[in-house]
Amino acid sequence: MEDDRVEQPENSRNVIIAGLLGIAAILALYFVGSSLLDRAERGPDPETIVTTSLEAMQAQNRLVPFTARFVSVVTSRQERFAGLLDAERTLILPGTARYELDMGKIDRGDLDWDEASRTLTVTMPDIEIAGPEVDLAAAREYGETGILGAVTDADELLTRANQQGAIEDLRKQAGGAVPLGLAREAARDAVRRNFELPLRAAGITNVRVEARFRSDPQPSTDVLDHSTSYENALAEAQRRRNAKGE
Repeated sequence: MEDDRVEQPENSRNVIIAGLLGIAAILALYFVGSSLLDRAERGPDPETIVTTSLEAMQAQNRLVPFTARFVSVVTSRQERFAGLLDAERTLILPGTARYELDMGKIDRGDLDWDEASRTLTVTMPDIEIAGPEVDLAAAREYGETGILGAVTDADELLTRANQQGAIEDLRKQAGGAVPLGLAREAARDAVRRNFELPLRAAGITNVRVEARFRSDPQPSTDVLDHSTSYENALAEAQRRRNAKGE
């Protein structure tokens, strides 16, 4: 008696397996495509761009947002032999100071991203003053030591005193409130631009960047007292009058 069972050809099983694999591949492509489309609709990630910008700024090592040139005018005087001989010399010495920001001191913890307000707050180290570097070629010296310079070391002493005094004066000028204020504002602007420009280049324009120094006072979170309304003031006055009448 012949067996009525018909064996399924090998190529039919291969077709079924290939079909299942094709369906799985289509589903995988669908999910990957959906994820990419969703990411494209959301746009680039601001935090990723900010991290990349920070790494680029750290690679700069030091940022010089501001330089200033100062001129010191110092006069020294020497008297010898009970004031019988004297000498005076004036030194005019220009110098340049650089106001630097150490970008290596800014790390990821100094970046605060607020998703709700779309605000990035960057906390920076304090400004460092380099110099001032004196311009000896532009220095001018006036005055004569006369006889005192010929018979004593007054000439050398006056020159040394003027140079030391001029350098100290240049440092004092460089650390003044006005140039430091200008340097700090220039640093804020430079850091803001370094973070804003990459964000704008990526098409993210609804982001605000705030730059502050570590030495800046923290913004107050205290609730301000509200003024008493006109109605409340009248009611309070009436209450006091009633209390006095009792």
